[in-house]
Amino acid sequence: MLVLMETWESIRDFVGTGGQVLYVVAIALFIMWFLMIERYWFLLAEYPKMKADIVAKWDARQDTTSWYAHRIRDAWISEASEKLDERMLIIKTLVAMCPLIGLLGTVTGMISVFETMATQGTGNARLMASGISMATVPTMAGMVAALSGVFFSTRLEARAKMAKEQLIDSLPHH
Repeated sequence: MLVLMETWESIRDFVGTGGQVLYVVAIALFIMWFLMIERYWFLLAEYPKMKADIVAKWDARQDTTSWYAHRIRDAWISEASEKLDERMLIIKTLVAMCPLIGLLGTVTGMISVFETMATQGTGNARLMASGISMATVPTMAGMVAALSGVFFSTRLEARAKMAKEQLIDSLPHH
């Protein structure tokens, strides 16, 4: 319980130095990771069943050589591709948005610095430092969030592409 309280206080202090924009970065990061975990779950648990079903239906067909059979094959491959690519655009968008949200924190932090300079003058460095941390911490957080998303979304996209190619290879057309 003590560890949880210390962790919560550390998070609260971090948000205090970085400003309210960090909550937006955290929400974007949470949604991005939730969607990526869901996609990995689909690839590892759901897609193999779907692929086995499509291959079984193809193997059960007597006619695999006609134009009509090839269109059915193409339709099944297209449906599987759609399922594999679901939510990938949202994930990529969230990855691209994280640094931009961090830059929003930079702007709000710099506004805080300028407000401090306008009201207190340039003599109080301690007051200006809090605004500068509000300008740099969200940028760092947005970049770290985006980097984690770039790596895993790229791997996820490569796995989906490989799964599509394996499905195509599993449905031979004669």
